[in-house]
Amino acid sequence: AVLGPLVMPGDPNAGSGVTLAPPSAQHWLGTTAIGQDVLHQLVAGARLSLFIGFTCGLVTTAVAVLVGVTGGYLQGWVDEVLSLLANVFLVIPQLPLIIVLAALAPGAGGAGRGPGTVIVVISLTGWAWGARVLRSMTLTLRQRDFVQAARLSGERTHRIIFCELLPNLGAMVATNFIFATISAILTEATLEFLGLSNAFQVSWGTMLYWAQNNDALLGNAWWWFLPPGLCIALLCTSLALINYGLDSLVNPRLRTIAVPKRATQAASRRGRFRLRPQITSQKAVSYGE
Repeated sequence: AVLGPLVMPGDPNAGSGVTLAPPSAQHWLGTTAIGQDVLHQLVAGARLSLFIGFTCGLVTTAVAVLVGVTGGYLQGWVDEVLSLLANVFLVIPQLPLIIVLAALAPGAGGAGRGPGTVIVVISLTGWAWGARVLRSMTLTLRQRDFVQAARLSGERTHRIIFCELLPNLGAMVATNFIFATISAILTEATLEFLGLSNAFQVSWGTMLYWAQNNDALLGNAWWWFLPPGLCIALLCTSLALINYGLDSLVNPRLRTIAVPKRATQAASRRGRFRLRPQITSQKAVSYGE
């Protein structure tokens, strides 16, 4: 995505004159119905899809941290208002709400809906779940001794939140960011596949949109819709695996230590000898080596 313009410069929407050509030495992933190179569009679309995904993940995580940590620490009427707002967004189905907001966004026929509109719509509806989780963790940390000591020593509220609570919520914030990014990438592809975004900007979702509009599946033009679909699936899988690895790294209950095979076999042999009882008298039984 970063090196795309250097590797494949030029306009990805430019036609080559060869329509619906299968993969070949000239076009590694074939061409579309109007002669566009699929590989060129795939590389160019990665920039927009990743930009929207990571930007939405950052904005969504920031809103979730602000609402969840603030409400969980302050409690009182502030927590009640923020919890009510989060519950409203949790009750409303997310995908239908996103579709309605995207359809009402300015831009006739989707031509005027740029990445900014998509980012606002996805970020506006995707923060509630993370806010609830962070609020629950904040309520637990609020009762810890180090937080109570900071409050009794006269520390200001913002300093306690940023210096005491957030460092201990770092793993949860990172997990929320990764899942928010995955959700944003899938949602962005869904909106563009439904034609609710700017269909003339190149991204993985718009590639699927034009492939569906031109009956690529019925025409057996698998090289048109399969590469962007695989890229979306592999990217989301990679982010999920990163999240699992991060969780196993920071969570002591999931942390594992690699033990050499020889040490395991030696320990099992020693264990078998320990489990053999040795009769030392008629009244006592000792389990020695």
